[in-house]
Amino acid sequence: MTAVERFDELAPRLRRWPDVEAHDLVAADASDRLILSEAGDVGGEVVVIGDRYGALTLSLLAADPDVRIRVHQDAITGERALAANAEELGMALDRVTSHALDVGLVADAETVLLQLPRSLDALDEIAGVIASGAADVVRVVAGGRVKHMTLGMNDVLARHFQAVAASRGVSKSRVLRAAGPIRTTGGGWPRAQDHPDPGLTVCAHGAAFAGTSIDIGTRFLLGFLPDMREAETAIDLACGTGVLATMLAKTRPGIRVIATDQSAAAVASARATAAANGVADRIDVVRDDGLASQPDASADLILLNPPFHSGAAVTDEIAPKLFADAARVLRPGGELWCVFNSHLGYRPILERTVGPTRQAGRNPKFTVTVSTGR
Repeated sequence: MTAVERFDELAPRLRRWPDVEAHDLVAADASDRLILSEAGDVGGEVVVIGDRYGALTLSLLAADPDVRIRVHQDAITGERALAANAEELGMALDRVTSHALDVGLVADAETVLLQLPRSLDALDEIAGVIASGAADVVRVVAGGRVKHMTLGMNDVLARHFQAVAASRGVSKSRVLRAAGPIRTTGGGWPRAQDHPDPGLTVCAHGAAFAGTSIDIGTRFLLGFLPDMREAETAIDLACGTGVLATMLAKTRPGIRVIATDQSAAAVASARATAAANGVADRIDVVRDDGLASQPDASADLILLNPPFHSGAAVTDEIAPKLFADAARVLRPGGELWCVFNSHLGYRPILERTVGPTRQAGRNPKFTVTVSTGR
């Protein structure tokens, strides 16, 4: 059977777990199928980038008993979903290796399958890595849902490849093909930007939320740092580029901060931000699914600007999961400081999940709350 036929067989059985699950959030879609169809008979060794929950990898494995696959998934939940789906299907992953987004991932690769990322910066970093390390004959098959694709993606790929072409749309999906890598010395990632106010250098890899800017929710929460309780250990949950963790470490010389995020790009960015601001020795950056690796009742202070995207999907399922993690990890009397778009109305959920919650501040767009652990 072909990889497309295997996809048709496997896709209905795939789950997103341990990522958030809901009736309108799928583990595989028509863009996965189109990527496999356009790739054809790949064979040998294949690189798969951005495989959200394992649809591409598992379809290739099931179709070809000799294929070997190098995989990069930015989200740790994607890695764990791939493993969980393989176990449920009774498939071994002995021919699959997981890699960071670097030249080792693509060294001498002749075929790269890519689920297109949401941001052009993320695509630029990925394309630069492929072009700098893959074989001269490499072909890239990059697909996505048409509603999430832009003409700018063609332009980004054209900076790194001599030939870029688009397929016809199929089932509201499309593939971009790229070949002829333009060799470079790297794409300049991570990038850095100085922010005189609040006195911070922010570093970011391509897939990191907000890039080298400081998003307005985080900037609003920064204004409340002096009001937060004293703590020996604090956690920046869903840390992104590490702005909150770094500013906390800069303004409180005796504190140790754990910065955690599920994204490999975010974790690498947070480490770079901490180093650029001279506080790397007091910030431990961890790639984790929420606070899964943190002990119960181990933190006095947690800061959170909860994300509301799961991949390209907008969902309100992520924040409650993070609130539950914070409730478990907070010591009794510890504080969770949270900033969110006011229309989301998270305060009742925080009251139920974490503990007594008060509003610390509000502007025309955002609300900051403080929840006290029970």
